[in-house]
Amino acid sequence: MVRWRKVVGTVAAALAVAGFTVTVPASPAAASDVAPLVVGGTRAAQGEFPFMVRLSMGCGGALYSPRLVLTAAHCVNGTGTNTSITATLGVVDLQSSSRVQVRSNYVYRAPGYNGNGRDWALIRLASPVSGLATLPIATTTAYNSGTFTIAGWGAAREGGPQQRYLLKATVPFVSDSSCDSMYGGDVIVAEEICAGYTSGGVDTCQGDSGGPMFRRDAGNAWIQVGITSWGNGCARPNFPGVYTEVSTFASAIQSAAASLGG
Repeated sequence: MVRWRKVVGTVAAALAVAGFTVTVPASPAAASDVAPLVVGGTRAAQGEFPFMVRLSMGCGGALYSPRLVLTAAHCVNGTGTNTSITATLGVVDLQSSSRVQVRSNYVYRAPGYNGNGRDWALIRLASPVSGLATLPIATTTAYNSGTFTIAGWGAAREGGPQQRYLLKATVPFVSDSSCDSMYGGDVIVAEEICAGYTSGGVDTCQGDSGGPMFRRDAGNAWIQVGITSWGNGCARPNFPGVYTEVSTFASAIQSAAASLGG
């Protein structure tokens, strides 16, 4: 049961990143199975989440370092040289004249990724960006509970268009056992973390894949605990969003980042 929250279609994705509102046509199966964008959210303020990144393949990401973007493995095709991705940074409005856009030069996808778990990847930018805060990752399970913030330019309703403005929302932690039960045993509890409301209404959706789920740490700074991965539709009752548990892969992410020079 894989229901990614990535935009389908490179043309639609490119237009969305350029700032155009794009409706992605979907078959009945895609409309019911594919997720993410922030449903039930509100507009983020300029500068509120300076680490947020929009990627031209129709995904989100977070600035891990001035030259690396942490995203989902299912958003990229594999490890190797890649100059086809454009990252848009520094703005909540994708049409803003002050947006920063940088091309990729390399992609590192989680080793052993096969579409089932291990849903993380790093994108190296051709040049580092300056003046934007990065988002530290959780290295322990200490922050894998409570209330999380989600954000993205994805759809605001299931099957809806991508957004010009960054949306944000908060969602509560859902226990591994409860989430796995809701999904009929398809959650990889050792490496995935769930968040959402039993009643639905707030969630990530199409176009939010790869974006961060984050919260405040002990020092009141933002820390990333999840990567938007998959879900059954968007904001449906009894189907919370499923996120890659960053702490599980923290060592691997840090080692990969070091190997990429960032």
